[in-house]
Amino acid sequence: MGPLSPPLSENPQPSQSDRLTGILTSLRDRVMGVSESVLSTVDGLLVVSDTDSAHPESIAALAAATLGVSRRIAEQANVGALREVVARCGAGHVIVLAVGERALLTVMGDDGLDVAAFQRESPATVEELTKVLAADVAY
Repeated sequence: MGPLSPPLSENPQPSQSDRLTGILTSLRDRVMGVSESVLSTVDGLLVVSDTDSAHPESIAALAAATLGVSRRIAEQANVGALREVVARCGAGHVIVLAVGERALLTVMGDDGLDVAAFQRESPATVEELTKVLAADVAY
């Protein structure tokens, strides 16, 4: 006889990856114009992504470089801790946010990105991501 499977009424807990991807998807659903997002480490390694056309590994590496250079500019300019980097492009936006000390959230938005809604929603998204990532740290 094979191993017993859990009863159908039990819902297994989603994996960390599923929880993180769900947070990214939720941001896209809540903010008009958010089209894709990538969560990566500060050294440019992909954690999870919610992308259709962007190459997430490339975005992760470039976001790490962007954040590193931007932090140095903020330090040299003596304007306080860096909160986000926004690139406004011909057909949209790319926004890089620090998620704690170890991760980055890169959000791509189309030209119709609701910037006010993004600024309102992003702190809660960053906080959720930080909590899920912190829960994975072994003590």
